[in-house]
Amino acid sequence: MNRVKIAFVGVGVISGIYLKNITEMFREIEITGVCDLIPERAENAAREYGVAIYPTYSDLLADPSVEIVLNLTRPNEHFDITMAALAAGKHVYTEKPLATNFEDGKKLLDYAKSHGLLLGGAPDTFLGAAIQTCRKLIDDGFIGRVIGAGGFMMGHGPEDWHPGPEFFYKPGAGPMLDMGPYYVTALVNLMGPVAAVTAVANKSFAERLITSEPLAGTVVGVDVPTHYNGILEFESGAVGTLTTTFDVYYPFQSRLEIYGTQGSLLLPDPNYFGGVIKVMRPGARETAELPLFFDYAENSRGLGIADMAKALRTGRGARVSGEMICHVLEIMTGFEKSSDARAAVDLETRFTRGAAMVRPRMRGILD
Repeated sequence: MNRVKIAFVGVGVISGIYLKNITEMFREIEITGVCDLIPERAENAAREYGVAIYPTYSDLLADPSVEIVLNLTRPNEHFDITMAALAAGKHVYTEKPLATNFEDGKKLLDYAKSHGLLLGGAPDTFLGAAIQTCRKLIDDGFIGRVIGAGGFMMGHGPEDWHPGPEFFYKPGAGPMLDMGPYYVTALVNLMGPVAAVTAVANKSFAERLITSEPLAGTVVGVDVPTHYNGILEFESGAVGTLTTTFDVYYPFQSRLEIYGTQGSLLLPDPNYFGGVIKVMRPGARETAELPLFFDYAENSRGLGIADMAKALRTGRGARVSGEMICHVLEIMTGFEKSSDARAAVDLETRFTRGAAMVRPRMRGILD
């Protein structure tokens, strides 16, 4: 089997599930090696998964066997790392977001397209069993014509549980660019592209006190909005609302709902691949639970890069495309632009939804 060869740059917390799934689940890709500014991280990955170590990022880019660079660095490093990989002739799959601002994201997309390179990125949770089941239900007319949606990511920030939460309050993060990609990506894949956004964004607290170890007692400044209320005007005519916040106390984190003329779908947290789907039908007094029609209900991070690799080998379109992640980035950054301007913002990007997932003949091999 002619497996697509992938190299990791950045071997932090999120890398563990990628390493596990690429080595154990997805059969058409393989890891050439990893690199990280903290040598111990790369050494731990090499020891646990038997992968090679690149001493530097330049060494990684100089390896002619590397076809796709997996960018798992922090958000403010995404642009430079991705652009360097593209300039070296590598295809790139990046963790979210594509960049910390839309202008940089557009530069990356334009460069990739002009040089015949694939560009894609997280989140790939929308390729999992839950969102794909909802897509089939919507596309088949199960809830009639879609007229609206609601998304809610509610909580009081990561400083009481994350070991290094300060970056959540810096450019490239906050509740919108950190958690918003899961909600926005799911929404545009279920409902199509967005034409315009309107929003109010606010920074409720100037500082945050970290209570988690090892930084307990440290005070960090807040440099980004931490409470967003946004409205999405879809090209289809449907209207969605999205609230993301690190500022409120709330009993559970997530809700995502799609409203149609013949019923409403209540989706699980789009941060995950599976979960429970419920429907509320006309005349019903309570919701009913629906079965999942597709595979990959467990934590299947890496599914997106496996799909990109298949697209690279077959020439078909990648489901997690550069056009999609750039559109998602423009939506999210458009919320803050709208808030600053106190006006609606028309979007310039569009994308065509990738094909729906297909049940594979063999797990770990995509269509």
